[in-house]
Amino acid sequence: MFGETLGAIPDLTWGAVAMMAVALLLVYLGLARKYEPLLLLPIGIGVLLANLPAAGIAEEDGFLGILRKVGLDNELFPLLMFLGVGALTDFTPLLQNPTTVLLGAAAQFGIFAAIMAALLLGWDLNNAGAIGIIGSADGPTTIFVSTQLADPDLWGPIAVAAYSYMALVPLLQPPIMKLLTTRRERQVKMPYPSRAASYKARILFPIIVIILASLVAPKAAPLVGMLMFGNILREAGVVERLAKASQNELINVTTIFLGLAVGSTMTADRFLEPHTFGIFALGLFAFAIATVSGVLLGKIMYLASGRKINPLIGAAGVSAVPMAARVAHSVGQESDSDNWLIVHAMGPNVAGVLGSAIAGGVVLGALL
Repeated sequence: MFGETLGAIPDLTWGAVAMMAVALLLVYLGLARKYEPLLLLPIGIGVLLANLPAAGIAEEDGFLGILRKVGLDNELFPLLMFLGVGALTDFTPLLQNPTTVLLGAAAQFGIFAAIMAALLLGWDLNNAGAIGIIGSADGPTTIFVSTQLADPDLWGPIAVAAYSYMALVPLLQPPIMKLLTTRRERQVKMPYPSRAASYKARILFPIIVIILASLVAPKAAPLVGMLMFGNILREAGVVERLAKASQNELINVTTIFLGLAVGSTMTADRFLEPHTFGIFALGLFAFAIATVSGVLLGKIMYLASGRKINPLIGAAGVSAVPMAARVAHSVGQESDSDNWLIVHAMGPNVAGVLGSAIAGGVVLGALL
């Protein structure tokens, strides 16, 4: 059916029409519903352009084909995105409470749970690894890993699933958080950090992370290196022009090109397949397990600390920054309007960014 042409317009198939509808849906979700608009809008337009009949813009020598070749085939765009993300990220909450790094690590269990589920459902090892990385809740990491592991026809569905679930954090996480915690646990008020992170600590931290990450997971070195380099630009205080360029022009231009390039991979013959629905189902499973594992470790830390740590902050271990931290804060306020968790939730939230990059490197190292 999808391969049949419409008689009135040469080269226009029912599949192309269906993909144009998908493109308009992505644009609608980005503009009207404000679900990750910075990525869903460019992706939607990329899908639309790639499915125009006889336009040729998505062919290898077309504009979108060149973007794919330059930015996706060699992982350039995800790395530039991570440079900008690092320049925008404040690791101070993590430095003030280093134990929250455990929560960021626990949330990565969703990746490996989804990989095992994908293998059980018959996916081959490389594609299973690429699908599982959706559980990182980190778009650049997902694209970086999937473009090296997955078949090209899976790049688009994996990226769209990752950004869709990141946008749906306020809908997906609260039911899980409330199911796994008691009202008393959600009401725990955590004391504000007593000291600020020093300039020396804020400079040494990214340098140490680069070295350790390259030793633990060498394949993660490009992602972690760009993330931490961006953070050094932010914290240095002597390269304001570079920091601002990374936070604004660089990440904005890269976001546009990355979205268009990913969208251009979503043609009818690639996207309108049963495996697309399987990817979205496994992505949802990965995201749910990531939230569950973060909250459960939060409950363990709640007990180990003598009921001084609110387990809700464990859900912020997924690296959807800063949305996951805001969700943990809002759920806590539902139980006690005077409970301010946002500062504490940002610790595991930024730890999740690091954790997802390292987890991605572990997956790549094991499979490549």
